[in-house]
Amino acid sequence: MNIVWTWDVIRRIIEVLWLINIAFAVWTVFRTRRDIASTWAWLLVLTVLPVVGFVIYLFVGRKLSNDDIFTIRAEQKAFGKKLVSAQQKKVREHHLLVPHGKLARARQLVSLSLSLDRSVVTFDNHVQVFTDGHQLFDKMIDDINQAQKTVYVEFYTFYADDLGKRVLKALEEAAKRGVIVKVLYDLSGSRGTTYRFFAHLEELGGTAQPFNSKANKRITTPRLNYHLHRKIVVIDNQLGYIGGFNIGDQYLGVDPKFGYWRDTHLRIVGQAAVMLMVRFAMDWNTTCRKTNKQRIDLTAALKDFEVKQPAEMGEDDVAMQIVSSGPDNDNFAIRRGYESIISSARKYVYIQTPYLIPGEPILESLIIAARSGIDVRIMIPCMPDHPFVYRATEYYAKYLVNNGVKVYKYNNGFIHAKTMVSGNNLSSVGSANQDYRSYRLNFEANAFAYSEELTAQLKQIFEEDMKKSTLLTPEYFDRQSNWRKFKQYFSRLLSPIL
Repeated sequence: MNIVWTWDVIRRIIEVLWLINIAFAVWTVFRTRRDIASTWAWLLVLTVLPVVGFVIYLFVGRKLSNDDIFTIRAEQKAFGKKLVSAQQKKVREHHLLVPHGKLARARQLVSLSLSLDRSVVTFDNHVQVFTDGHQLFDKMIDDINQAQKTVYVEFYTFYADDLGKRVLKALEEAAKRGVIVKVLYDLSGSRGTTYRFFAHLEELGGTAQPFNSKANKRITTPRLNYHLHRKIVVIDNQLGYIGGFNIGDQYLGVDPKFGYWRDTHLRIVGQAAVMLMVRFAMDWNTTCRKTNKQRIDLTAALKDFEVKQPAEMGEDDVAMQIVSSGPDNDNFAIRRGYESIISSARKYVYIQTPYLIPGEPILESLIIAARSGIDVRIMIPCMPDHPFVYRATEYYAKYLVNNGVKVYKYNNGFIHAKTMVSGNNLSSVGSANQDYRSYRLNFEANAFAYSEELTAQLKQIFEEDMKKSTLLTPEYFDRQSNWRKFKQYFSRLLSPIL
């Protein structure tokens, strides 16, 4: 039977294919649980971009498998049995910090993180703040060179460039000395870095593996979500690093595209380093279930560990929790920690973030605080590293400016810091941005600190950065072209999946 290909026949075929596409789009999106914003965003992509939308979804939209989630939860549950329950009881007995009125907000945030993430409070930490990549990595490499027992390295990005080779050389020298060296990195964030880069380290007795990937290193899952976005180093379980810097030359400010790279990282000496080790061990052991590499025995590592109590704090000590979040659970510990700081603010909240795509709870908390007379200030970059993300950032910046929030555009290069500071003694530094990806899709880690000295230092750093920034106004956004405004509105529609 011959078919006469008239325009009417072609139109009907297109209609049928369109209906099939819509049906598959609905089935694809609703077969797994998502928040409403993400659901509608994916429906938009899958229906407006037939076929192409499904290719994008294959790489970006697929959720973690139930097996992956079970593995991660099992590892965390095991840790809870070994340490957290006993630690929670001890912390409760000491009323979660000393019972002074000015620490009421701190006790509230501590209790929240204990409940959501089982984040044990440690009280004996000495903290050094780094905002320059050269200074940070010089110190980090020097610390690795002094390591005696263990070096654990966990980064979203570990590039095989000059800085990556410098860090790797220090790790290789440590392995030569008999130090236990383990490296965990994200495949997507470390594009261009293959297992061969770490081959000599493994010959010397060290170990490296990509997070949550199969034992066959040549086979990778085509997924652009659910990244290991944490940036952690732990040395001898006594010294740790956490913050926003990754390992790569661009983080030293040598990339002409971005210029000076402004970020924030903490160097911590004290028991918070043990909590960073625990975080690393859980991530490492989770991955080991796929790669058959040697696990870290947390029972042995924590055999003699006891949290020092507030009464044992020195004058310069910092109380701190290492708080984690990720797509393996719906507790959103870091995001809810942010919400707690914003909603309980009495005078000010200062935030630095490279991506400003807040979910509805954070957005409303910021507006309520600003409209209530709280001095809310947010600092964002002056340039994009991801075009759609930056246009969405501009959209929300405009919305917040129109609702009383002070938004600053940092002009001295690219600001990548993820910090929040408020009141006398509340601060957060880590890997989590103010966007959906950090709230829901990535594995993140932040240090929530309770210290007048550290809070004052981070506040001063923000105020110094303001001198290199432009305060955005409604007139600034009004002057933008209609095409740029359209890109901002369109990017905002896709913001739940950016």
